[in-house]
Order: sequence, then structure tokens, then C-alpha cells
Amino acid sequence: MRNKALSKDIQVGLTPNAVLHDLLAGNERYTSNNITASDVPSLVEQTTNGQFPKAVILSCIDSRVPVEMVFDQTIGDVFVARVAGNFENVDILGSMEYSCKVAGSKLVLVLGHESCGAVKAACDGVELGNITAMLDNIVPAAKMASEEVDGVADSSNSAFVAKTVENNVKLTVERIREKSPILAEMEKNGEIQIVGGVYSLTTGKVTML
Repeated sequence: MRNKALSKDIQVGLTPNAVLHDLLAGNERYTSNNITASDVPSLVEQTTNGQFPKAVILSCIDSRVPVEMVFDQTIGDVFVARVAGNFENVDILGSMEYSCKVAGSKLVLVLGHESCGAVKAACDGVELGNITAMLDNIVPAAKMASEEVDGVADSSNSAFVAKTVENNVKLTVERIREKSPILAEMEKNGEIQIVGGVYSLTTGKVTML
């Protein structure tokens, strides 16, 4: 039973690598159907006046990727930013900078996922309202994949989609470093790590890239 929320002292004592290990261990529990129970009322009470999350996770909005559950985390453990296609923008970068520089989180994790609808739409060149501009953030990953995977460059090619998902995560990680001097400096100093992984809808496993 998890009944003790993260405190500032605990957070300060964590290393980026330890946080990553903790999340992946939680993912192992998730895939084994061994999620840890939480004393929700107690955790709510402890976090009402403050929070000290260990990580910030950028995920897709996909309902099949319940981020906290995927890593067996509970109230107060992680910040979660979500946008279709799990890419960075100014608001998300600011949120990440707040998470790490202000609130003390030790890890930035970009989490893509298998068979992502936004990625498939980018692969197919979909144009529809505000979705068009959103997909522009993913198109570079699809263009890279078209040079790396044989066959047609659209969503009918599962290998092409999978490679685009991976490329999108990797490019997002690179752009976070490029666009946020704050986070890049923190990573250089060993205060945080910026990493990426892909979630399998089929197995529930997160594979780091």
C-alpha cells in the first residue's frame, strides 16, 4: 500500500537514473498486472499544499496510454503533459522547465506509442482544420522514416508507421534540448536526463530508445 507522498527531501535525494529505473520497474509491475495499491485519501491530504514529482512525462492524448498506470505511479509522483503526437511546443517546453527548474523533477521522458493515430495522419498527409498545423510537427519524422523503411510511405505500411513513431520521439528529444537552454544546461550539469521511449499497445511494455 502506497501511503507516503513524495517529499522535498526524498525528491532532492533522487538521481535522474534512479528515477528512470523506478519508472521502468513500475512498468514491469504494470505489464505483470501487479499495480501497487494507493491510500488515495492520505496522498490527497499530503499533497494538498505542495508537490514534489520526480519526473515530467510528455505523452500522446491516446486513451489507451494511461500514463500514471503505465509506470505504476500515483498522486504526486509525476507531471504529465499530453498532446496528440507527443511533440513539444512553447507551452509544453515552459511546463517542462517549470517541472524541472522550479519544482525539482529529475527526468524528462518523451513517450510515444505503437499505432499512434496522429502519426498515421502525418504519414498520410491529412489536412483538416487545426489538425493540419498540429501534424506539421510530426511530418519531419515521417520524412526521415521514408528514407529508412522499404515500401509505401503511408499508414498502410506498419513498419513505416513504427519507424515514424520512433523518429518522432527522437526528434522531440533533440528539439527539447535545442529549444530549451534551461533544460539543456540542467542535463549538461547532471541535474536531469532527457530521454525517450515507446509504449506498446499490444504488451504494455515501454521500450527506451
